[in-house]
Amino acid sequence: MFGMQICNALFWMHFYYELTHLMISNYIETLILSAVQGISEFVPVSSSAHLIIISKISEFNIGNLHLDISLHLGSLMAIILFFRKELMDIVNNKNIFLLIIFGSIPLVIIGYIFYSTNLIDQFRNLKVIAWTTFVFGILLYFADKVELKKKISYDLNIKSIIIIGLFQIFAIIPGVSRSGIVITASRFLKFDRVESSKIAFFLSIPALAGASFLGVKDILDHQFNFDSIFIFSTLSSFVFSYVTIKYFLIYVKMFSLNFFVIYRIILSLILFSIVYL
Repeated sequence: MFGMQICNALFWMHFYYELTHLMISNYIETLILSAVQGISEFVPVSSSAHLIIISKISEFNIGNLHLDISLHLGSLMAIILFFRKELMDIVNNKNIFLLIIFGSIPLVIIGYIFYSTNLIDQFRNLKVIAWTTFVFGILLYFADKVELKKKISYDLNIKSIIIIGLFQIFAIIPGVSRSGIVITASRFLKFDRVESSKIAFFLSIPALAGASFLGVKDILDHQFNFDSIFIFSTLSSFVFSYVTIKYFLIYVKMFSLNFFVIYRIILSLILFSIVYL
């Protein structure tokens, strides 16, 4: 009888240990993924590529649709809060508001087609990411050499926003980077680095909202787990996103984008060695 009690106690101790270890592990994995999403979403390095790379090289068990929604939701909340004053001005400025909407339409249409047909799955591999990281990194380098300085309030028009919106379609492919391709297109159109970054940030709002909406749409037929992990990942993504937005804008006021170009080239060379050697 006494031996049975000891066995039961040991069982429950082991069960509690395993459960606690799993919970801590889940929170650590969530924190890492939140950092990757929050940082890489708003700098020109591709958040989707980094999340895919992590999923390929790690043994994370926590990745799921609920987590994807919370990560995007955190980033969306951060950019709305950070640019709340500018966004109020945009809402009151019908011209700029409509331009942001027009610039988002190409990505919404093509993105939905790729998403609904599962065509996007054909591009979610390291070989594609290696090439897009390299090619669009080089493109960013040449675009950043443009010296003329246009401003959103004076120079953003229907022609330029449609061109930027068409470029943004490439962001569907992992490794391109949505912010990166928007900044590249904006720099080629002679907007300065800060203005180009702001265009990328403003266009990220419909993109992040769309990603969150598609995720919610997918789980409508399932039970939604609004649990502690969902809350933790949303808040973590929010914090990393907010800090990244703040300091990236400070960075582009002072420096070129060469750091991100070099990072992309180094990352692409590492991925080339993995997929071809």
